[in-house]
Amino acid sequence: MTDDAPRDNLRGGGWLLADMSLNIWALSIVKWLGADYTASQIVFLRALTGLVLIAPLILRNRGAFRNLGDLHLHFWRVLMAVITLTASFFAISRIPFATVTALGFTRPLVTMVLAGILLRETVTRRQWGAAAIALCGVLIAVQPGAVPWNIGLAAMGVVVLAGSGTVIATRRLRAAPVIVMMAFYTAGLTVFSAPLALANWTPIQGGHLLPLLLVGVFAQTAQVCYLRAQYHGTAGFLSVLSYLSLVFSVSVGFFAFGERPTIAFTAGAALVILAAIWVTTDQRRPRLASR
Repeated sequence: MTDDAPRDNLRGGGWLLADMSLNIWALSIVKWLGADYTASQIVFLRALTGLVLIAPLILRNRGAFRNLGDLHLHFWRVLMAVITLTASFFAISRIPFATVTALGFTRPLVTMVLAGILLRETVTRRQWGAAAIALCGVLIAVQPGAVPWNIGLAAMGVVVLAGSGTVIATRRLRAAPVIVMMAFYTAGLTVFSAPLALANWTPIQGGHLLPLLLVGVFAQTAQVCYLRAQYHGTAGFLSVLSYLSLVFSVSVGFFAFGERPTIAFTAGAALVILAAIWVTTDQRRPRLASR
C-alpha cells in the first residue's frame, strides 16, 4: 500500500461511519462504569483486550515490521493517543454524554486546519462553509453556557488538542501497513497505561468484567475502521462528516440513558446533518463533471 494511492472520500466516509458507531457504544459502557473505576484502569483493560485480539494478526504479518521507518511518528501517535483516551474516559463520567460529543466536534476543525498547514491537504470553500454550519449546529444543540465549569470540561480541552495531534501523526503515517499501525497503537496504550492503572487498581465486580472487555472489542474494531477511513478520505471531508456522530450519541443517550433531546438540540442536529449532506454532494460533483 503506497502513500500516493488516490483518495476516495465516499469509501472513507463509509469506514468513518462504522468507526463512529462502534466508538459510541464503547463510550456508553465507559459512561456507565466510569464512576466505579479510574480512567487509566479502563484504558489499560481496553488496550490489553485489543492486544490479545490482534496478537494472531501480528504474528501472521510479522514481516511487515521489518525495516520500519518514522519510528518517532509512531511514538508521538501513541503518546498523544494515551493522553487523548485517558482524558476522554475521565471526562465522560463527569459531564453529560451529549456535551462530551459536542465538544469533541471542535477536534475535526482543529485537525482540518492542521492538515491544511502541515500536510498541505486542500480544504475547499464548501468544506469550510460546511464546517462552520456544523459548528453552529453543535452550539445550538448543546448550549455550552448551560453546562457549569468543572474538571471534566478541562479534560475535554486536553482531548481536543491531543486528539488533533494523534490524527495528524496518523495521516503522516498513511503509507504504513494497517497491522503496524494497530500494533504500535495497542501495545503502546498497554505499556504506557499499565503503571498508573496498576497503582490505582480497583477490584472488578463480576457483572462488570464482560462490559469492560467489550470496550476493548468495540474500540479495537473501530480502530481498523478509522485507519481505513484516514487512508481513503481527505481531512476536510472526514472532518465534516464526523459531525454525524452527534446523531449517534443522541440515539444512544435516549435509548440507554433516558436523555430526551430538546427542540434546540433537534434544530442543531438538523444543521449538522445538512452540513454532512452538503459536503458529500461536493465530493460527487467532480465525478459527474468528468463523464
